[in-house]
Amino acid sequence: MNHFSTEYQQQRAWVNINHQALINNVQALKSLLNPHTQLMAVIKADAYGHGAVKVAQTILQSGVDSLAIATLPEGIELREAGIVVPIMILGAINSIEQVKDIVEYNLEPTLCTPHQASIFVETLAQLNATLPVHLKLDTGMSRLGTHWHNAVDFVQYIQQFPQLQLASIYSHLATADDVDTSVTKLQHSRFEEAISALKASGIKIPRLHLANSAGTLLDRTLHYDMVRVGLALYGISPAPHLKDKVKLQPALEVKARITQIKTLSPGTGVSYGHTFKCDRSTTIAVVGIGYADGIPRLLSNKMKVIIRGKFAQQIGNITMDQLMLNVSNFSDLEVGEVVTLLGKEGDLEVTADDWASSIGTISWEILCSFKHRLPRVVI
Repeated sequence: MNHFSTEYQQQRAWVNINHQALINNVQALKSLLNPHTQLMAVIKADAYGHGAVKVAQTILQSGVDSLAIATLPEGIELREAGIVVPIMILGAINSIEQVKDIVEYNLEPTLCTPHQASIFVETLAQLNATLPVHLKLDTGMSRLGTHWHNAVDFVQYIQQFPQLQLASIYSHLATADDVDTSVTKLQHSRFEEAISALKASGIKIPRLHLANSAGTLLDRTLHYDMVRVGLALYGISPAPHLKDKVKLQPALEVKARITQIKTLSPGTGVSYGHTFKCDRSTTIAVVGIGYADGIPRLLSNKMKVIIRGKFAQQIGNITMDQLMLNVSNFSDLEVGEVVTLLGKEGDLEVTADDWASSIGTISWEILCSFKHRLPRVVI
């Protein structure tokens, strides 16, 4: 008997995206917010591997107010798909041609320095256009942004130019997912000092935002006028100690199909390098998915998958297109049966956090790693 739906019989492997989980996560996150605080959904990197266009279409019907992406092409893709809400570009744009595209596609850039702003002013003047812009202050991330001490000078410089419409001022938290909140508190106080200095200079304060997913879950005083939520939107807590703040549901599952079953004699090595050798007669299943699809090779001999509601151990080095499982404890498995690599089946679950902790990385990287040769299937 084959234990899989005929709908996916032609696929060797695929990614399921549960859009009801996305809707539930949006509603759960909004329940944490003050009434005046908006929810900006971060859908960069193809919505963390979930499919940016379809994710945007779903979450915008569920209470998300605006979107954030990292690169210009990501914003263009959303506009060409008919998305009309405000879209902020988180990355720094420094070329005249890109500025022209931002104007054409009605996107909202982040300005990090006066020099970058001058490129926008020059181009916008040529186009006789205006543009909403978001100013980024560096309060401790040490990445993009003008130093928070220079907030007044930066804003005053921007306000010289009618082409630039100040939409918001923001910063980004570096350690909001840490148990130790001292750095987050320091960044928060620096952000507050910058805003106070702006007010003292007579500058009208636009919208303010500081909190990422961790900051959103951590403390309402970090919420301001808007929060920028990425990882939590997709159902994963940014830190174990924040999991109880709100009930989130992972929206992504990875499935693949068994392509061959064979029995190996004791002493037989499995896969490149023979990092696993059978100590007894062992039945293995070959599965049609590998590191070219986004399964980390570092998970070799460490990961478990779910078949028929039971765990099976992966063995041998994961290869580019395939991996092997020890299925000696299963009976009557057939070629074509579905394996759950990430996701829940019955009472068992394998999460991106499980993979990340096994190989010393973060769940963000796991989600973003799944390649586009894996079809995304909305369930």
